[in-house]
Amino acid sequence: MENKKWWQSSVVYQIYPRSFNDSNGDGIGDIPGITERLPYIAELGADVIWLSPVYASPNDDNGYDISDYQAIMTEFGTMEEFDIMLAKANELGIKIMMDLVVNHTSDEHKWFLESKSSKDNPYRDYYIWRDPKEGMKGGEPGAEPNNWGSCFGGSAWEYDKTTGQYYLHLFSKKQPDLNWDNPKVREEVFSMMRWWLDKGVGGFRMDVISLISKPEGLPDGIPMGTGYASWEGCATGPHLHEYLREMNEKVLSKYDVITVGECPGVSMEEARQYANLQGTELNMLFQFEHMVTDHDPKTGRYGISKLNLPRLKAAMNNWETGLEGYAWNSLYWDNHDQPRAVSRFGNDSKKYRELSAKMLGTCLHLMKGTPYVYQGEEIGMTNCPWNGMDEINDIESRNNIKQNIEKGLVNEKDVPEILRLQSRDNARTPMQWDDSKNAGFTTGTPWLRINPDYTYVNAKDATERDDSVYAYYKKLISLRKSSELIVYGDFKLLDPDNAEVFSYIRTLGDERLFVACNFTDHEIELSMPGEFENGVRIIGNYENEMKNTLRPYEAFAIKNS
Repeated sequence: MENKKWWQSSVVYQIYPRSFNDSNGDGIGDIPGITERLPYIAELGADVIWLSPVYASPNDDNGYDISDYQAIMTEFGTMEEFDIMLAKANELGIKIMMDLVVNHTSDEHKWFLESKSSKDNPYRDYYIWRDPKEGMKGGEPGAEPNNWGSCFGGSAWEYDKTTGQYYLHLFSKKQPDLNWDNPKVREEVFSMMRWWLDKGVGGFRMDVISLISKPEGLPDGIPMGTGYASWEGCATGPHLHEYLREMNEKVLSKYDVITVGECPGVSMEEARQYANLQGTELNMLFQFEHMVTDHDPKTGRYGISKLNLPRLKAAMNNWETGLEGYAWNSLYWDNHDQPRAVSRFGNDSKKYRELSAKMLGTCLHLMKGTPYVYQGEEIGMTNCPWNGMDEINDIESRNNIKQNIEKGLVNEKDVPEILRLQSRDNARTPMQWDDSKNAGFTTGTPWLRINPDYTYVNAKDATERDDSVYAYYKKLISLRKSSELIVYGDFKLLDPDNAEVFSYIRTLGDERLFVACNFTDHEIELSMPGEFENGVRIIGNYENEMKNTLRPYEAFAIKNS
């Protein structure tokens, strides 16, 4: 394959700083804590760290509400400590990919403070302001400029009495949307990006980048639902690709970096433009089709959910084959916005947790695309047994479950189970480093509850055992780095309607790889393609080999001879 890029064979490790490692005992993870654990990530084999936001923020949405793009959140440390971390990462051959949050800022950002001060302020047009609906008084029910809803529940419009207009916020009311149609906004963003790249960061993950261009006139659309909303009507506006090409031309093309766009509501046609192989926009994107395959359409994310393997496979196959020859794919089960994959798609019981975690890793890492590992995934961390809403920090979980209860879509008695299945806080419980108090995360009081299974699910145990999930992930990552077949081979899904087994073939020239994964807790007869009967087993989560039977949560890969 021509024009091979370093990020195509790389593996990205995501850090959620607040929950990763606390160096000073205040109960909150910090930048020196990350620096301390960099050798752990290097040993795993990851090439890139995606660093969730560490910028100055009042923390309405855990750092995704930014008040200063060129300052570090006090709780996380100082810019000097960031520079030390960056230098250490570079020494270890690890690039730092910053989280670029530019659809919106905090309402405490200096731009917004100026913008809301008066209608004729030079910063007024940095944000999206509109009059109340014609014939109505601002602040009245139904006076909002259109029917858009916030992803966090309620209206996407907030009334400002000072100037008598509404401002748009597709997320929290403390996260006003920037007006990307204003060239001054774009130049401010591009200047900030250059500042970070000149400092030596290795790229950007771009938060909800598909939302930066709004439809002309902001017409009524399908209102956003709960959690993962219907973005129809406000995603992928008319100037989106124009603005991304401008960003690429003026900034990204000047540096050898990795970029990934978070793109809710993206179509295949649009995705092929975002991550086109000509490199005129971004390197790859995150889509969410496979992340909603276990959701109830009525309740959205925040209801009782259940794995539907044929739907999951269809979604994964859609993106594997749909991008082939057009764009590069990204691969993930977990991130800071998703529950833990081993609890969601595997089995987090003591008997099957490690087996199913390894199975999920095999299934994902042997596909085509750049794999992402979320902190704790590599040791098989699980969802937390929440008792109720009072233990939850996450604004999205709290608002949307409350909204679903008020609509009669869920019962209050089911709230703990819904939280255990779907809350974003499942991913945000502190990293479990060892079996000491607070899982070795902090000497103080942790900002969020520690999962009680830390006594046996922790990095110290995992790094000391040759049969751990961590050791298995190291093998998967090492395999990818040594195999062009795994990185560049075509993907073909087998047996799409099978509700128990996920199997596929990868092909590059004469080389072929057969991958089979059992998503159940019972044995299944496996019909293996004949060409692999005498093949070489390159990895598997059981020690001994049984080619025609898949044991509970078994996964293996066989290369043709």
